[in-house]
Amino acid sequence: SPTGDSWGIFTFLCAALCNLPALPALNCSEELGAGQSIQQTYDLTRYLEHQLRTLAGTYLNYLGPPFNEPDFNPPRLARAERVPSATVDLDLWRGLTDNARLAANYRAYSRLLCYLRVLDGQVGTAELRHRLAHFCASLQGLVLSIGGKMDDFWLLKELQTWLWRSAKDFNRLKKKVPPAVVTLRLEARGF
Repeated sequence: SPTGDSWGIFTFLCAALCNLPALPALNCSEELGAGQSIQQTYDLTRYLEHQLRTLAGTYLNYLGPPFNEPDFNPPRLARAERVPSATVDLDLWRGLTDNARLAANYRAYSRLLCYLRVLDGQVGTAELRHRLAHFCASLQGLVLSIGGKMDDFWLLKELQTWLWRSAKDFNRLKKKVPPAVVTLRLEARGF
């Protein structure tokens, strides 16, 4: 009957939509996307390491002796104490969850970026300002990348919760409405 066919098509479409995440093609592209994103962030951190070596050398030469001498190690002053320290026990760091390490990286790079921007206003040479501005832009990219991963995580987690809630709500509604009414509404819409 026409009513049965519409209900069958509706049921088939609902089942197909519910099973979309199980399709291997969709899962592969998502996994590759996440892997590529992590690889790009890793590459950016390696690039920043290289960039910092060049920037630090240029800056220390700008400051001159004793700052550009290899064994110079000044005491940390009050302002430097506010700079996030990466000196932490490696076993303790490795013992943190991925989420805790990401959050610590995000906080540290956000604060370090603020300090670098202050430093940018204090340097005297155009070359150094240019290198510092380029480094700050790259570091801003890293901060956005780390923050974006955390934002993406919460976006997907909230989306998952909303979909779960909606499925429950529509299941309750489905139980309240007789199938004939649903079928008639589908036919009225051209299904």
